[in-house]
Amino acid sequence: MTTKAASTAMKPAFDFDMFKSFGQFKVPGMDMESMMATQRKNLEAAAAANQVAFEGISAMLRRQAEVAREGAEAGMKAVTDLSAAAPEERAAKQADLAKNAYASFFANGREVFDMATKTANETLGLINARITATIDESKTAFAQK
Repeated sequence: MTTKAASTAMKPAFDFDMFKSFGQFKVPGMDMESMMATQRKNLEAAAAANQVAFEGISAMLRRQAEVAREGAEAGMKAVTDLSAAAPEERAAKQADLAKNAYASFFANGREVFDMATKTANETLGLINARITATIDESKTAFAQK
């Protein structure tokens, strides 16, 4: 014998296609199916842009961790080299180390900056393309009726 609760399947609260539901509404002068398709594409483009941004930020964070590790290793090596050097060579070695650290700092900073710029350009490119397409699709949706 089955109970009423067991025979009634639980459905999630949001188990429906909102685009399909809104497509049933009729607005004079507008193709609702076309507008819903446009909104679906907008959500897909937003998801793609978020994925590109996530991947770019992840790559930047990985690179920053590598730079920190390389910096720590270089610092330890510098201390070892300086302690092994003769007192008269230390000033020249310190100057070389400072010069190399400065150059490395800016090269690594530039690399991470370029990664951020590339990620932003790719993300905004996706969004810009979708906005342009949305405007064109909206014109078409209103012109069809």
